[in-house]
Amino acid sequence: MAYREPVKQYDRIDARILALVQKNNRLTSDAIGEHVGLSATACQRRLKRLRAEGIIEADVSIVSAKAIGRPIQMLVLVTLERERADIIDKFKRDIKSSSEIATGFYITGEADFLLYITARSMEDYEQYTRRFFYENPHIKSVKTMVVVDRVKAGFAVPIDHPEED
Repeated sequence: MAYREPVKQYDRIDARILALVQKNNRLTSDAIGEHVGLSATACQRRLKRLRAEGIIEADVSIVSAKAIGRPIQMLVLVTLERERADIIDKFKRDIKSSSEIATGFYITGEADFLLYITARSMEDYEQYTRRFFYENPHIKSVKTMVVVDRVKAGFAVPIDHPEED
């Protein structure tokens, strides 16, 4: 039987708050309260609890890579030479410490990792590839797909509304 992380507990009001802040994390507690029928103070308490429990992992802004001079965007599939815990853990740390990698996933299937990387130019990406991938003896293959157009950007997930008791 596969391990499943236990579902964190939240109620219907929490679900409504989560749906709102996923769309706009700059809403004030007053504005959220108006939508969910609570005071600003009650909303602040709920948001604090949702963050403390890890239901809200981070509050972020999505920055346009093109607008800041990083118009080249790639999805990169990385296959490791062998799947050993120490090699996987080290590569995960490398991903986390690389500012060029905006998002990284450890995946199943044809490759071991899927990375979203931005660069100033293709030459810039080539230099990065040489440093980050080619100098790592544990990498078997790297397949790069250049993004032609980002159709959707975000981190929002569907929020299931718990049943009323």
